[in-house]
Amino acid sequence: MNQTNLASYTTGDYDTGAGSLKRITWYFVNVIFFLNPLNPVGRLKVALLRLFGARVGKGVVIKPGVNIKYPWKLKVGDHCWIGEKAWIDNLANVEIGNHCCISQGAMLLCGNHNFRKSTFDLITLQIILHDGAWIGAQSVVCPGVICGTHSVLAVNSVATRSLEPFSIYQGNPAVKVKDRIIQ
Repeated sequence: MNQTNLASYTTGDYDTGAGSLKRITWYFVNVIFFLNPLNPVGRLKVALLRLFGARVGKGVVIKPGVNIKYPWKLKVGDHCWIGEKAWIDNLANVEIGNHCCISQGAMLLCGNHNFRKSTFDLITLQIILHDGAWIGAQSVVCPGVICGTHSVLAVNSVATRSLEPFSIYQGNPAVKVKDRIIQ
């Protein structure tokens, strides 16, 4: 499976994809309606994501405490589940296929910094979860990772490389431990 192309930006050149008013407005909407554990209404969250430019399919469940950096850089397929306190730190595009699960406390991390440069340049890479991918609780998907169809990243694991379809990965860094057989 191919890694996505490296898109490197210096901190000053990074394009958020939206103006400051939209980013500030989203910040408050995110705090009030998404991060707030007192708001369990998933349909409202889906509507707000769409209002801010996310492409969200039908039957998507978004639990309380979810943090989404930039909805205009997010695509979620049909019948997906995003668990409590999941964090989609999408400095780059995140594409989530149909029937995917992002479990409680999982993190999709699209950015990092170039530690080899004194300027500490920001590096961003997209993340793609193909249909049926499952990201376990407290797991991390690193920049540029593609999770193949029906792949699983086990609880508390870190995906630093792409996951093969119908495979289960575990550990830090995550390694394939077995095939995923769906009956």
